[in-house]
Amino acid sequence: MRPIMLKGHDGPISKIKFNREGDLLFSAARVRIKKFSFTKMRPIMLKGHDGPISKIKFNREGDLLFSAARKDKKPCVWFTDNGERLGNYIGHEGAVWDLDVDFTSTRLLTASADRTAKLWDVRTGEELFSFDHASSVRSVGWAEGCRMILTVQEDNFGEPAAIFIYNMADDVKEQETEAVREMSGDTGRINAAVWGGLNNFIITGSEDGTVRKWNVETGQQEQCEQAHLKSIRSLQFSKDRTMFITASTDKSAKIFDTKTLECLKTFKSDRPLNSASMSPIMNHVIVGGGQDAMNVTVTSSKVGHFETDFFHMVYEDFMGSVKGHFGPINSLAFNPDGKGYASGSEDGYVRLHHFDKEYFNKKYEF
Repeated sequence: MRPIMLKGHDGPISKIKFNREGDLLFSAARVRIKKFSFTKMRPIMLKGHDGPISKIKFNREGDLLFSAARKDKKPCVWFTDNGERLGNYIGHEGAVWDLDVDFTSTRLLTASADRTAKLWDVRTGEELFSFDHASSVRSVGWAEGCRMILTVQEDNFGEPAAIFIYNMADDVKEQETEAVREMSGDTGRINAAVWGGLNNFIITGSEDGTVRKWNVETGQQEQCEQAHLKSIRSLQFSKDRTMFITASTDKSAKIFDTKTLECLKTFKSDRPLNSASMSPIMNHVIVGGGQDAMNVTVTSSKVGHFETDFFHMVYEDFMGSVKGHFGPINSLAFNPDGKGYASGSEDGYVRLHHFDKEYFNKKYEF
């Protein structure tokens, strides 16, 4: 028996189908994913912290980058076009875990281990207000419209993990210190929390690997899914907020449907992951992590796997990696314009990357 060899596609065959009579055969293929080469891309190295980077965040326009670290207690703000540092926000007395900037880039929120969440004037660096908590504050976030904020309290000092919602006054002199809503019931530490569409719900990622959806109006948990086998370290929305991506120490990142919490895609790695982000203009996902910080000094950067990995969002295929850090990557974020990304690491550096023309070649996008 001699088969007839049919060659009409450039990539792997995904499906074949005969018609009813059997005289026609239909075939379909997917485009072969070509790996990127990032050797020509030169990042801007931002050094403004004395300890490991805990969080990085772009403003809405993408012209400013905010960073926080665990040791120096002073969040920084940078210009993204040239890496120039504008200044610091001085006032916390403990590690800064999270930060978020409002829609107009005029006010900054920070979460700290000193049991406070603070409000800052972005331009002057002045501390405007401090929200006191019973234990460490792990996460903060602005609601759409910037009329409300959320803060997340850790489960330590004998206090339970809880989410607090505050109304924001137009005049900071009239700002209330009491939360208008408190949500609790999570079985582990909440590592990440983000507002859902129209501020109707909040989605959280926890130390026990669960993803939970909370109703803002009732303050009750609506849904809970066991998303990962180990701790969820980060949670970020897609540009249209219909999906979100999680990164976990179980060596995987996953994309979920925001409405149903259904897992849509899984990206597997060879190391624990601390952060993941989705491109706003390409079907690309970046993930980063590395071995535990306690083991960093006894190995090389190559063995520690401190690269940023790129995956195709649809096919889940590995596309390439960017090296450079000498410690685990703790935070990743795409620029809102999709033309670059930033990474913050245990080595104390923030690396600001601007993609070259090759990255935007349409043969990589399908």
